[in-house]
Amino acid sequence: MEKSISSLIVVLKRRSLPALVTFVAVIGGAVAYLVLTPSLYRASAQLILDDKRVSISELGRDLTQVPVGVPGGPSPMAEQAELVKSRPILERSLAKVFPVSQSLTIKKFSKGLRVKIVPATNILVISYQAQDPVLAAKLVNAVSQTMVEESAEQIRKEAANVRKFLQKEVPFARGRLQQAEAMENRYKQASGLISFADQSKSLVDSLATLEDEERTLIAQLQETRSRDASLRKITTTRNLSNAYASVRGGQDEQLQKLRTKLADLQTQVATVRLRFTENHPSLILLLEQQQALSALYNRELARLSPRNPAISPNHVASDPLSQDLTSELIGNEIERSAVENKLKAVESLKANLQTRLAQLPIQQQPLTVLTRQREEAAASLKLLQTKLEEARIAEAQLVGNIRIIEEAKPPTSPTYPKPYLVLGLATVLGSILAVAVVLLLEATDNTIHDTSEAEEILTKIPLLATLPSLPAQALNLQPAEEFLDDIALVEPYRMLLKTLEFRSSQKLQSIVITSTKSGEGKSVVVSHLAAVCAMLSRRTLIVDADLHRPAQHKLFNLPIKPGISDAIAKERSLLDTVQIRDIENLSVLTCGELHPRPSQLLESEAMKSLIAEATENYDFVIIDTPPLSVSADATTLGRYTNGVVLITRPSFTLKDFLKKAVSELTQNQIPILGVVINGMTSETEKSYRYLSRPLKHSTPPRDTVNSANGLKSK
Repeated sequence: MEKSISSLIVVLKRRSLPALVTFVAVIGGAVAYLVLTPSLYRASAQLILDDKRVSISELGRDLTQVPVGVPGGPSPMAEQAELVKSRPILERSLAKVFPVSQSLTIKKFSKGLRVKIVPATNILVISYQAQDPVLAAKLVNAVSQTMVEESAEQIRKEAANVRKFLQKEVPFARGRLQQAEAMENRYKQASGLISFADQSKSLVDSLATLEDEERTLIAQLQETRSRDASLRKITTTRNLSNAYASVRGGQDEQLQKLRTKLADLQTQVATVRLRFTENHPSLILLLEQQQALSALYNRELARLSPRNPAISPNHVASDPLSQDLTSELIGNEIERSAVENKLKAVESLKANLQTRLAQLPIQQQPLTVLTRQREEAAASLKLLQTKLEEARIAEAQLVGNIRIIEEAKPPTSPTYPKPYLVLGLATVLGSILAVAVVLLLEATDNTIHDTSEAEEILTKIPLLATLPSLPAQALNLQPAEEFLDDIALVEPYRMLLKTLEFRSSQKLQSIVITSTKSGEGKSVVVSHLAAVCAMLSRRTLIVDADLHRPAQHKLFNLPIKPGISDAIAKERSLLDTVQIRDIENLSVLTCGELHPRPSQLLESEAMKSLIAEATENYDFVIIDTPPLSVSADATTLGRYTNGVVLITRPSFTLKDFLKKAVSELTQNQIPILGVVINGMTSETEKSYRYLSRPLKHSTPPRDTVNSANGLKSK
């Protein structure tokens, strides 16, 4: 996390200038916009679409009622919002503000007019923006008043249309009612059905009364039958005739006398039988008298009951109790017969009522239809008559469902442009664009910026050192004191030299120093590394093998020849060809006469021999070669030395070039001693700050340094 933050800070510092320019440009544009844009004032009014039911008629209240919008369907508020910006409303509104001539077109007026629906309410907010605040308020109020008038006019027109329609329909409705009443009356007269409800209730009540009476008679019948059975058991009477005869026989005085005499005779017979035998004359006489008296009794009994002459004398109710019980039996039998007859009459009447009650709904069905038609016709006529009166009242009124709840007033402060909002947006936009510029520059920049990026690319190649940017006075080593006396500049080169020695598995005698492309400062590194090496009492030789653009003779202020071309041609020996500088232990082999075919010289056996001779006569040989992107000389000469050192420069060396150079050297089996970052970074400056001494010069930009030494192309 800390690494990411630090990397971000480094990137922002590196791209601070274009980011600042972008930010300032956006803010400047916002300020210019605020200065040049004229101030506009917005006036607003509020209308409400409601159903306060101020009309005195029901139809008027219905017409003014706000319909409920169906979800997903049309909305009354949206319709009113669109109506505000319709051409008729705008024309009438402009006519109120400009009665003579309109200085404002409908198109322009509609463009500046805004209508907003307040969420979850029936309120419309109408606003207009103009340079004149008074005119803006007048226009908004004119639109509001026009909407109120338009609402009332529309409702009045609808009421008039309803009245015209009802005036035609009322006579037809009255005729339908008269026809329905006539049909209903004719059916009632034909069927005798007056009121189904009353007649049904009467029949049901009568039927209920008969059912109660039937249940009572059934109970009475059961009671009489039970009493009859009991009396028959007591009186031993089989039928009503026998019972009647038995009672008459018991109540007749002559029969009573005869029964008395028969009883006396029976007593005498019983007494005589106790005294005499059956053949005794007295007994026989008594028996004859008894028989004659019995015959007389039977004749008299038959006389009293001619329909039942076979009644036995034993069944005659001779005593009062028997007579009472038999009389009760007779009365009970008569009562039972009457109850049975009455029960049959009730059952017959009940069946008749049930039949009439079952037929009543059948008769009622046509009457129900006729009654319903008559009621519907009456209700329709009544409704139409009521609505006709309401339509006349609503037409005479000026009632609408839109009213003004807040009129527009001339605004005192402009609403456009808003300085704080514009500057705030400009600040945000400027910041976003500045960051975007930084990201764009970073995305399009394929160069190495610091040691961390170099280490990420060169995973297997060691990073030897980070060299500082040299001041203009120290670029040329004539005189060399400006450089060698500044320990803060010398020490990085010394550390580079020591790192090369320590990391080399064999004695370091010769190296090739090159770069990926021109301008990375390889020639300066060669000259100053050689100067530091010579200062450390090592015999050092610089070989300027860059036969395309040689630079060592300029850095040391030497003549260009004699040089390599003279030594290879054997015109002079190596020791006679090298040029001695005022720096002790340092010699320089310049390029010499420029050859039309420089590659032919470097590929020759003479060049190989020259390098071998140089390593024999000097402690350390440093060869300056062309960049790898323009020539293969570094690869060729790298085979004859201990290895190659690549020079890179922050914000200049391309990552793709560096990867390609390392890949080609590795594939060609050319030993790579390491990579050097040439150019002071903030980290390097901090590392050597305490060693530095005040200089009488300042460090110019890299382009200035290169142009001062004629090395801008490098």
